[in-house]
Amino acid sequence: MVNRFILNEVSYFGPGARKELPGVVKSMGFKKALVVTDKGLMKFGVAQRVIDELDSAGIPYEIFDEVKPNPTVTNVKDGIAACKNAGADFIVAIGGGSAMDTAKGIGIVCNNPEFSDIVSLEGVAPTKNKSLPIIALPTTAGTAAETTINYVIIDEANHKKMVCVDPHDIPVCAIVDAELMYSLPKSLTAATGMDAMTHAIEGLITKGAWEMSDMFEIKAIEMIYKYLPIAVQEPSNPEGRNGMAVAQYIAGMAFSNVGLGVDHGMAHPLSALHDVPHGVACAMLLPVVMRFNAPAAKEKYAEIAKACGVYETGMTTDQAVEAACKAIEDLSKLVGIPQHLSELGIKEEDIQALADQAIADVCTPGNPREVTRDDIVAIYKQIL
Repeated sequence: MVNRFILNEVSYFGPGARKELPGVVKSMGFKKALVVTDKGLMKFGVAQRVIDELDSAGIPYEIFDEVKPNPTVTNVKDGIAACKNAGADFIVAIGGGSAMDTAKGIGIVCNNPEFSDIVSLEGVAPTKNKSLPIIALPTTAGTAAETTINYVIIDEANHKKMVCVDPHDIPVCAIVDAELMYSLPKSLTAATGMDAMTHAIEGLITKGAWEMSDMFEIKAIEMIYKYLPIAVQEPSNPEGRNGMAVAQYIAGMAFSNVGLGVDHGMAHPLSALHDVPHGVACAMLLPVVMRFNAPAAKEKYAEIAKACGVYETGMTTDQAVEAACKAIEDLSKLVGIPQHLSELGIKEEDIQALADQAIADVCTPGNPREVTRDDIVAIYKQIL
């Protein structure tokens, strides 16, 4: 079997890393940027901390700040028009997964105009050209979109999330600066952090996992379990913020190359149909999905338990499985994740439509245990 691993050409890490941006731009010979971000990050000055670096170096740019929390086909099309009107030859993406996913859609279509309908990008699209170069600066510690070959766009017409997988979309440079994350609210810190934990666990047990990806995912689980409570409870603590910034990137390096599973397959329709924040959806599902998947990945659950520091010498395999599941469940509760779909207004009659989308989601086939539509319905009901 041949395994492929795709990573950024270059990445920078650490508080203040955004100051590397002008040097990166100049070294790559770029001329004018389209800054892709959202109005909230502009309003609260987070995006401005990056834009100031462009200003200080005299690098021309125009701003597209119309990114939505769950970016849509229309959102991407508007960004493409803005990019063309600006005459930009590269993109600076500032934000969470929404900004970076929008940037990827813009960059791919700008250099592959035959996919301008956007919906043709769903799944593994046969694009021929690399995206317009993207330099990505995350402001959340969760999606790892700055280092993945995936992006997610809402198809408004069909009311679903399109998962797009394309090696041509990976940013040429990731700049992971924890200082851009200090003002993130506790609830969003928790949700994005649990999204990263879901990436790490699903990436560890997915069908495509192998030794190299396992190495990254186990370390990511260890770091997220340690640093997420600190980041939530002490938002300005550099140790917690930088620890999470690095951990979510490590998780992304691996899952981007080996895939995910039914947790993400079930989380996507919760966001598309009911606007549940993606990280919240992933976190609510995770302990139940872990228990469902345990028969197919028992040995790796011992690694999860060890990474979380809850493994005890002499534990049976089944005891290690339960220790791992309970550790993740307790972490979710500790950081304030809702535990039931009903808390978010979802009713039992909504489950059938959710299951229809989940069984067809591009992430679901990567699950280590074969899953049926009936299984998915049962899992949703367990967290209702």
